[in-house]
Amino acid sequence: MIRSALCLLGVASGLALAASGDLSNRRAPGFALPDPSYSHYYDLQDFAGKVVVVDIMSTRCPHCLLLSSTLEQVKARYGDKVAILEVVLPPDNQDTVSKFVAINKVTVPVVCDMGQMTASYFNATPSTMSQISVPHLFLIDKQGMIRNDFAYEESTLAVFEGAGLFTEIDKLLK
Repeated sequence: MIRSALCLLGVASGLALAASGDLSNRRAPGFALPDPSYSHYYDLQDFAGKVVVVDIMSTRCPHCLLLSSTLEQVKARYGDKVAILEVVLPPDNQDTVSKFVAINKVTVPVVCDMGQMTASYFNATPSTMSQISVPHLFLIDKQGMIRNDFAYEESTLAVFEGAGLFTEIDKLLK
């Protein structure tokens, strides 16, 4: 599994996160992805000048549910200053996403990727695509650069549970 997106977590005051993930410090690959009903496409260019949070997730993943709850808190705290997209891959589909959204009261957009966008964010090849683990979070600054990325693991729990993610977003909003 991809565990290359390690981040040093300073448990001391402020929960300051020290390092960028290995997939960071590069221009965010562009994309235009549909919602599950294909009624609206979300294009990264639509969020130019905003901080963007991209969550690669699965509706069957308990850790993804935890992050989804945290992203609802981000939306409530930052409003229009931060754009949030949750990205699902097959086998998730219109039905699984609809159930996930309804049961968990998700209000941030959930968009569908057939793999191309995810592959570009992970620098994946066909042979490594199956090794991608979720959830994985990408933080994109106002200039369209991936400034940090986080794989779900022990050292990044503060990000997935809120406090660390708020710290990272505050840095990008300055």
